[in-house]
Amino acid sequence: MDIPRIFTISESEHRIHNPFTPEKYATLGRVLRMKPGARLLDLGSGSGEMLCTWARDHGITGTGIDMSPLFTMQAKRRAEALGVSERVHFMHNDAAGYVADEPCDVAACVGATWIAGGVAGTMDLLAKSLRPGGIMLIGEPYWRQVPATEEMARACGVSSTADFLTLPDLVASFDRLGYDLVEMVLADQEGWDRYEAAKWMTMRRWLEQNPDDDFAQEVRAELTVAPKRHVAYTREYIGWGVFALIAR
Repeated sequence: MDIPRIFTISESEHRIHNPFTPEKYATLGRVLRMKPGARLLDLGSGSGEMLCTWARDHGITGTGIDMSPLFTMQAKRRAEALGVSERVHFMHNDAAGYVADEPCDVAACVGATWIAGGVAGTMDLLAKSLRPGGIMLIGEPYWRQVPATEEMARACGVSSTADFLTLPDLVASFDRLGYDLVEMVLADQEGWDRYEAAKWMTMRRWLEQNPDDDFAQEVRAELTVAPKRHVAYTREYIGWGVFALIAR
């Protein structure tokens, strides 16, 4: 069980596997007004930065589930480095269908709603782990501007303009699903730059160290196209945010 190898390679040096910066996660943790001891579930927890820093800064406890063995190992190391390994636990597992043993105060899926077929399915899944009145966190892309053609959408790295909603339509979808949007923190272009550009250095160093690897041709192809795709499309067309929801 693992994610595609291109992500394991390109994001192996990342602490955050989305366009958020440490400052954005700090803002999100602060505006959620969490109490010490609050229990969190994070599906698709990556390298654990959200849970680990919130355990350090807010005294929360939490469990993270991720299908990448590399990222799960990095999350455990991060917890040890920050002195919170007694309060947060990370498991290498498929987050799809995972339900917590006990109701959580916060249930999150930040950037991995594909685990349940999209936003609505992931919200249904998270609701099974959430206590009444608890906060659900959804991290999701949206169109800052909708590409004029399907070809331009594919140039953004997605299959179709239908893959994302605009921000107003995404917010409206939460309302239709019976949830109040109670907070949101949105990534900015600097966050996109840090997320995407860091991959390029990592891929270049990997190619230098692994010139004869069977996967080198694919990494080389991605490194060649990724900077052009980012500056022409990703940072201009795609937004990203984390949305805090409470069921009505």
